[in-house]
Amino acid sequence: MADIRNKVVLVTGAGRGTGRSVTEYCSRNGAIVAAVDITPINVEPVIAALVQEGHQAFAYIHDMAKKVDVQAMVNLVQNRHGKIDILINCANVNFPSGLLEIDEWDLHRVFDVNAIGTLLVIQSVGRVMKQQGHGLIINAIKLDGSSSETSLASRGGIIQAQPIIQKEFAPFGIEIHTFSSSEPLIEIKKIL
Repeated sequence: MADIRNKVVLVTGAGRGTGRSVTEYCSRNGAIVAAVDITPINVEPVIAALVQEGHQAFAYIHDMAKKVDVQAMVNLVQNRHGKIDILINCANVNFPSGLLEIDEWDLHRVFDVNAIGTLLVIQSVGRVMKQQGHGLIINAIKLDGSSSETSLASRGGIIQAQPIIQKEFAPFGIEIHTFSSSEPLIEIKKIL
């Protein structure tokens, strides 16, 4: 594992599940964590506990499926910390209904967060990293028995886009990893 102390790590979906585990892990290993979630109810208690332990962690409440929210969040993180070294995309929407049962609104939300939102964050953070001349982006996709067909389909686009995005970003010193796993934190630790 590389030394992540004092690296600014932006984690999406930081209030629950994989995002929470990643936020806690990075913070407890000396990173400055910008933890993003759509709701303060999920992320603020996580950040409060980490700050009480003496770690540097900050909550950002934004909807990753909205370009304006994404750009506002990236601007806030960059203005506060002066850089973004690592982006770890963990935000995920999973409705348990199958494709025959899911309604249109839920279908849009799954794709808006899992596919479009992930790409919007990569785009906005990628521009910051391009200016810096370095960066690491990790797209962590958790696969387990509860993943619906629509959730898997929405995340498949990110997996397929990986080589294309890597080719575009590599000349700027930006490394990208995308994977699916039942234990994403283990894979993230290997990359970090």
